[in-house]
Amino acid sequence: MNGMDTEEKQGRFIGVGVGPGDPELITLKALRLIQSADVISYLANAEGGSQAKSIACEAFVGVAHKQHEIAIVMPMSTDRQLANDAYDRGAKAIAHELSQGKDVVFLCEGDPLFFGSFAYLLERLEGRFACQVIPGVSSINAASSALNHPLTVLKESLAVVSGRHSPEQIDSALEQHDSVVIMKAGRARPRILMALRKTNRIQDAKYLEYIGRDNERIVHDVSTLENGAGPYFSLFVVTKSERGTR
Repeated sequence: MNGMDTEEKQGRFIGVGVGPGDPELITLKALRLIQSADVISYLANAEGGSQAKSIACEAFVGVAHKQHEIAIVMPMSTDRQLANDAYDRGAKAIAHELSQGKDVVFLCEGDPLFFGSFAYLLERLEGRFACQVIPGVSSINAASSALNHPLTVLKESLAVVSGRHSPEQIDSALEQHDSVVIMKAGRARPRILMALRKTNRIQDAKYLEYIGRDNERIVHDVSTLENGAGPYFSLFVVTKSERGTR
């Protein structure tokens, strides 16, 4: 048996973006691959709940063959070692299925390569197996649509930062760029509100939670927002209050 025969028997590792929350934003290609996959994988909490699988629930209706599932239980902790251990275990389980010639589709909220957990599995597997990525609608695009407001126009600059960045980094982005999206607001919400006031961008900001889901929340006047931690799936969109037309 030569190396090519062995490679041909291996399955593909496919990262599929399922969008930010609305099941109807799943692309036709993503739908087809989810329904035809031998194995479905996703991140899950300790109780087995999965945001990505929940978003893609309609894709499983009517699937004729039995699909094996690999739930990668991710501890709710800021300890990266615990997260890395979970990714190691997940990659090992996925590699086992791939080596048996089975395609594994990993479901990822939003886009797989934009703040996506898929990236951590990809770096563990791409040197050994064929990998493919199916893009999904990101939360920043969904936020712009929910607000009916463009992220950038003309020569405006756009920066995307995380609530995990330092106060200095967030301040710098708000001062240097016309439009700023601050992802993963969550626990950092009080710091972000402070940064918006400090840089005089509080009137430029909008706040969104759970975009495209039943519990979606949009706050247009963030000066009224509670000064406490918010949910993980939340972000701020900051754009110029006045824009040129030419």
